[in-house]
Amino acid sequence: MAEAERIIGTPDTPDADREERERAGTGAAEAGRPRGKRRIAVLFTVAVFAYALDLISKMVVVAKLEHHEPIEIVGDWLRFEAIRNAGAAFGFGEAFTVIFTVIAAAVIVVIIRLARKLHSLPWAIALGLLLGGALGNLTDRIFRSPGVFEGAVVDFIAPKGFAVFNLADSAIVCGGILIVLLSFRGLDPDGTVHKD
Repeated sequence: MAEAERIIGTPDTPDADREERERAGTGAAEAGRPRGKRRIAVLFTVAVFAYALDLISKMVVVAKLEHHEPIEIVGDWLRFEAIRNAGAAFGFGEAFTVIFTVIAAAVIVVIIRLARKLHSLPWAIALGLLLGGALGNLTDRIFRSPGVFEGAVVDFIAPKGFAVFNLADSAIVCGGILIVLLSFRGLDPDGTVHKD
């Protein structure tokens, strides 16, 4: 009976309307809180997954492929070839390794701060990809030679006629593309949708 009254909008007593609104408000607040926490959990799960894949792949590449001939995966269209990249994407800016390290650290901080306001699953996935990729390349910049904050990133995926990249780069690009698509659709990280 209460469900029918709620649908029709005719409560039996004036107090029933107030109770229904309070119950709906409390339920929404309780549902909103865990939903946001689940989105944060998704963000960090995606980030850890992307980071782990990148880290493991680089460890295998350094152990098995570095200082060896490239491995052809799809003829000469795709091969695995270990290189060290001191620059940014596509090898640009090799003299600015420290700056790229600072930028990656700043991106990580911004994503972690934004996570508190996150209520959108697609944004959680996109930011998780960015976070995992940024952590993967930042790990290389900090811990790989030639030194702290100057380390060269391990790249190994070499499509024909294109730059060599790694799984962290792929995660960053996929996350960036998803963010652009979400922005075009008008979906904000807090879950609101706007039609501009």
